[in-house]
Amino acid sequence: MFDNINIQRVLVAPLDWGLGHATRCIPFIKALQELGKTVLLAGDGPSAQLLQTEFPSLTLLPLRGYHISYAKSAWGLPWQLLAQAPSIFQTIKDEHAWLDAMIEEQQIDLVISDNRYGLYTKKIPCVLITHQLTIKMPFAWLERHVQKIHYSLINRFHTCWVPDCKGVQNLGGDLSHPLKMPAIPVKWMGLLSRFELSNQSADAFKYKYCFLLSGPEPQRTLLESIILKNIVDLKEPIILVRGLPSTSESIVTENVNLIVYNHLPAAELAQVILSSEWIICRSGYSTLMDLAALNKKAILIPTPGQTEQEYLAKQLSEQGIATTVAQSTFSLSESIAQAKKLNADSRASKELPFFNTNILQGLLLAIESL
Repeated sequence: MFDNINIQRVLVAPLDWGLGHATRCIPFIKALQELGKTVLLAGDGPSAQLLQTEFPSLTLLPLRGYHISYAKSAWGLPWQLLAQAPSIFQTIKDEHAWLDAMIEEQQIDLVISDNRYGLYTKKIPCVLITHQLTIKMPFAWLERHVQKIHYSLINRFHTCWVPDCKGVQNLGGDLSHPLKMPAIPVKWMGLLSRFELSNQSADAFKYKYCFLLSGPEPQRTLLESIILKNIVDLKEPIILVRGLPSTSESIVTENVNLIVYNHLPAAELAQVILSSEWIICRSGYSTLMDLAALNKKAILIPTPGQTEQEYLAKQLSEQGIATTVAQSTFSLSESIAQAKKLNADSRASKELPFFNTNILQGLLLAIESL
């Protein structure tokens, strides 16, 4: 398909739907650097700011994001996304044209796109990273229809890398292991986490509760408000990481035991999580991979109406790895009571294999043989 492929300059571009797509790019950007590759980043907004914080020396190419916004209610989310469909497909078209220009200008040899469906071309190899080969929908007929459209987008790329494990022991369940696969080659990367793997368990926790916020607005802010109301009278040490890497605005809180950060770099955030007794967060896939890397269980609050997060939270709850609660009924005291019933011996990571540089080397060799 390609003659004399010599991969030296690699473009990495994550979707700007929350921060998870950017955070899970961190480990393979580091691996690309270990292999001596020149990495170029592309994006805008908070996700691009996060990667610039982690990799200040790398070039960031401005690329307009999808700028997805959520509804305030679960029932309104499908309609909100449907209303944004024309804008989404226009962005796909625009970034496709942008890539054609950038390939020559920046001498790009390989594109790695995390869920940005317009970053494909016939000129050079293009990889799509996604854990969501199946997009969960409320009706089976609708799910089949959406998957057909989804696969038509995936099949424009040369290969698909899935951040999960092949086989029965996996994290994504049906999301990453559909009955029917795309037409292009699919490779499993292992789990992707920005954190170093750890089995550390603290003898004494620094924080009683650690709240990790993420995801598109207005749902991020709505959950933040709910949390702040729940912790007004708590006397234990609490930490809240707001998931806002591109803002310097602070929030006013009545609780003197609360420490608030807009954002924390990966190494510092890992230490906060490890030194916290209880983790309360969304059930986004990248967040779950990070928790698995640190072998930490959590209380999961799926984004209302986001079927992927609801599916993952339910699956992990049934396995005794996490407790899940709806945002509309969240009570910290009740959630902690439920979480205490979790099996202390069940591992959050399920001993799943994680991505490493050797895996990446194999994936790149497979591309060079296309």
